[in-house]
Amino acid sequence: MDDTDRHLLSLLQANAREPAAELARKLKVARTTVVARIARLERVGVIGGYGVRLGQQLEQAAVRAYCGLSVAPKSATAVIQALERLPEVEELSAVSGQYDYMLALRCETNEQLDALLDRIGLIEGIQHTHTSVVLSRKVDRRSAVPSSG
Repeated sequence: MDDTDRHLLSLLQANAREPAAELARKLKVARTTVVARIARLERVGVIGGYGVRLGQQLEQAAVRAYCGLSVAPKSATAVIQALERLPEVEELSAVSGQYDYMLALRCETNEQLDALLDRIGLIEGIQHTHTSVVLSRKVDRRSAVPSSG
C-alpha cells in the first residue's frame, strides 16, 4: 500500500459514494487508475465492504459506555451468543487483565442503557460487570487510515 492508496482510502472513508472521476481529480490520477486501485484493494481484503456512517446528530445524541465482564469459563460461548443478539452491543472484545471481555455499548438514553445493563447482568454465566459511561471522546481514530511509518 502506497501513499496514493492511503489517500484513496481516506477519501472513500469520508464518502464511499464519491464518483471515481472526482476521486481521480483529487488524487491527480486517471479515473481508470482509481477504479483499478479500488478493485485491487477490494480483492486483497484492504477494503472489506462499504457501510453507513452515522451522522453527527445521531452520534452526539448517543449514550455510550464500556462494560467489563467477568465470565464463567465454561459459559463463554453462550454469553457471546447472547450478547450478539443485543443490537446495542457495538463491539465485544476478549481482553487481558481484570475482565474477560469488554463491551462497547451505544444506547439512545440513560434509561435504555440502565435497562440494557440489567439484561446483560441476567445473562447466565456472567459473574461480574463494571460499566463506565463515556462523557466525551477526546481522540477518535476509528476511521483513520494507517500511516506508512
